[in-house]
Amino acid sequence: MHLTFVWHFHQPIYRDPDTREYILPWVNYHAVKNYHQMARLAEEAEFPATYNFVPCLLEQVLEYAGGTENDPFQAALEKDAAKLTYADVRLLGKIVPGETNARRLQELAVKALFSAPLTPEKDREALLQLRKEILADLLPCYLRLHKKGLAELTTTPYYHPLLPLVFDIRAADSEQLPTQPFRHPEDGMDQLAKGRDYFGKIFGFEPAGLWPSEGGVSREVARAASAAGFRFALTDENVLWKSRPAPHVPTDLFKPYLAESLALFFRDRELSNLLSFEYHKWPVAEAVRDFIDRLEVRRKAADEASILVIVLDGENPWEGYPGNAVHFLRALYDRVKRLDGFTLTSLEGYLAVEPPRDELELVPGTWLGNFSKWVGHPAKNAAWDLLAKAREACGPSEEMAVAEGSDWFWWYGEEGKEEFDYLFKAHIRKACRDAGVKEPE
Repeated sequence: MHLTFVWHFHQPIYRDPDTREYILPWVNYHAVKNYHQMARLAEEAEFPATYNFVPCLLEQVLEYAGGTENDPFQAALEKDAAKLTYADVRLLGKIVPGETNARRLQELAVKALFSAPLTPEKDREALLQLRKEILADLLPCYLRLHKKGLAELTTTPYYHPLLPLVFDIRAADSEQLPTQPFRHPEDGMDQLAKGRDYFGKIFGFEPAGLWPSEGGVSREVARAASAAGFRFALTDENVLWKSRPAPHVPTDLFKPYLAESLALFFRDRELSNLLSFEYHKWPVAEAVRDFIDRLEVRRKAADEASILVIVLDGENPWEGYPGNAVHFLRALYDRVKRLDGFTLTSLEGYLAVEPPRDELELVPGTWLGNFSKWVGHPAKNAAWDLLAKAREACGPSEEMAVAEGSDWFWWYGEEGKEEFDYLFKAHIRKACRDAGVKEPE
């Protein structure tokens, strides 16, 4: 049985569109800590996997790598601790909550940028220098892994829009829809093309594969992705079961399908979610053993040509694991590599040998199954209505494309996410100002 792990790397645009100042530190944090860690562990174990880079994340990583970012968080890490202001302390507290001593807070915040099990003990100045070195080499490192056959690299539409809803908000037909219609397939196609082009400029080749933002697919989206030049895409198994007539056989999951000339892989939801949301609570040995047992059950039910695909975030889950999951991932990689009957493979390589044979009438869906995390709640619908009015008034623009990103809608209706509300509305305000039109109510 073939086996593929897909690690998804994403952060939305955290820059204020007017000041160009980063108002949240998460690109800096995840790049130095988690994206670096994943590359190190893959190289150390010689473990082949697929890594999905969202273009707007790449753009921000390059800004940090070049030292051109305007980031008050990073400035607070670098300044004399005696000169830290109240605003600096509040910023650093996002990384290390609860510490009140400014000097100690700064020391802890610098250390928190790094994956501790992979980082030697160094003083603050040495760690700040190490940060620069990690950022400068981060994307070149993934390209080296790609050339060694250890990293298949895929991408996403540029600003991470939830394409089925950008193409037509009515794709969420089971939800309470916003008042204003939103249908802009041209924006979705532009984000596909722009994302693909930017990826090519950074890595030097065109990506074959697409993780559509939030695993969001529909027939329109599949058609557009194929037209843009993508050969395959991935989403959740829930979409397969909605799209495929009953009766459902579990082994139907272990192969690609063809939808609108695009090959589609469907992730194993149980295994992906165990890694994301469950195994951090378990002792490492027990978690790895349980995962391997579940792999074996699937292998015994499948044939040699089958493929099992696991897709999840490559940054957020590790915070909950002891040691940022380094011990867990090392044990997992070692055990998986020694398994009989499994071949770690790239998705593009698999398709070259086992192209899809079954056509699928694709039903719209996401990695969660439906669209309820992005539309239907009154606060989410109000954001869609604001976007629809602004898009109608302003026409297409870069700022409008940023505002189409899925993250803003994900967080509406949640407490304590004021920065996301601010950024969403700031991009809409700038789009209207640039177009010379009044911002909609």
